[in-house]
Amino acid sequence: MTAQSTSTPTSAAAPPSTSAPTSLTARLNQVQPYALGLFRIVVGLLFACHGVASLFGLIGGTAIPAGTWPGWYAAVIQLGAGVLVLAGLGTRTAAFLASGSMAYAYFKVHQPESLLPLQNGGENAAMFCWAFALLVFTGPGALALDRLFGAGEATEAKAREDRAAPVTA
Repeated sequence: MTAQSTSTPTSAAAPPSTSAPTSLTARLNQVQPYALGLFRIVVGLLFACHGVASLFGLIGGTAIPAGTWPGWYAAVIQLGAGVLVLAGLGTRTAAFLASGSMAYAYFKVHQPESLLPLQNGGENAAMFCWAFALLVFTGPGALALDRLFGAGEATEAKAREDRAAPVTA
């Protein structure tokens, strides 16, 4: 009986810790640049593949005759901007151009057929448009060639500065 009276309370009696969500959030915040970099790489690769398929008729595509408006020019943008975004070189500028190209594709080619992307076949254009718009505002994330040339450091420093500044109405 004396052993029971001198034992310490078990951890089951302790209140649950509230730091678990904070630590998960902190861990997710630590890997955020890498997740963003992976997102950029995948989106750039998929976009470049569309350009390759349209320009050269490879990987299941049909080649568009050179100079055909707007398809051939869109394919050039897809290949060029896709490769730049994939590599993380001039990501914001390339993503801005790609996003605009996909907005044009959606509103000029798909939207006149029907309002919703599911009905007019414009899901790819809409998703690429918004994915590239996101990259315009977030930047390239980790694993970008911009960081090798120092351009990413200035952009990242400016982004940290902007996040620290209070928003006024």
